[in-house]
Amino acid sequence: MFSPKLKITFLGTGTSSGVPMIACDCNVCESDNPKDKRLRSSILIESDTTTIVVDTTPDFRTQMLQAKVKKLDAVIFTHPHKDHVAGLDDIKAFNYFHQQPMKVFANEMTQVALKREFSYIFDDHKYPGVPEIYLHDIHENSFTIGDIPVTPISVWHYKMPVLGFRFGNFTYITDANRIEDQELSKITGSKVLVLNALRKEKHLSHFTLQEAIDIAVQTRVPQTYFTHISHQLGKHLEINQALPEGIQLAYDFQEILSD
Repeated sequence: MFSPKLKITFLGTGTSSGVPMIACDCNVCESDNPKDKRLRSSILIESDTTTIVVDTTPDFRTQMLQAKVKKLDAVIFTHPHKDHVAGLDDIKAFNYFHQQPMKVFANEMTQVALKREFSYIFDDHKYPGVPEIYLHDIHENSFTIGDIPVTPISVWHYKMPVLGFRFGNFTYITDANRIEDQELSKITGSKVLVLNALRKEKHLSHFTLQEAIDIAVQTRVPQTYFTHISHQLGKHLEINQALPEGIQLAYDFQEILSD
């Protein structure tokens, strides 16, 4: 598989409520360590010529400003939950500066939700200034955005099918609690894996910390980062120190390289 050199920025590493969580006074939410502050989960992927965001969270505007993103070629969606799509309206800034529609890649289920939640974007007679997007279908087959190869990976978020993605040698999976063997095999050979690890206790629709560790060990990916983290997991430094070699918690605006 062709794999360009990629820079990945974690735009957010928190679960749907973010960290700190509203009205919570636990020791994680009150931590003064910046690595314990987590926006909703998303990543920025950059090659020499192409820039992609995976999911537009409710924090999308803040994430774009803090990461100083001036150019965005495409948005790719994992699934239609609000913590992954709610920031779509703010792509209108890129419409304005690039003077073209934003390429948006999503499966049919997510497209239906986008058309429902952002109906004004898809009206026949649009109000001036609303976002302009060009929808692309995601099916089972691999595709390319600019010079970045994309392979969809189907995972389960309780009973909801969710998309993970392999970009060359880098694989990103969020909001999952089960991966079937056929899809797990698509991760094999990756050099970097990002996987959700919500908390230590069992959860209906997310991997626990131990379940995520088990997946990382099973796939034998040299470097794994955990994301979509709840305040219930614990403090960043304490959890990180206890993780096996080659496995770390990601943190907001961390930059990593993959080739």
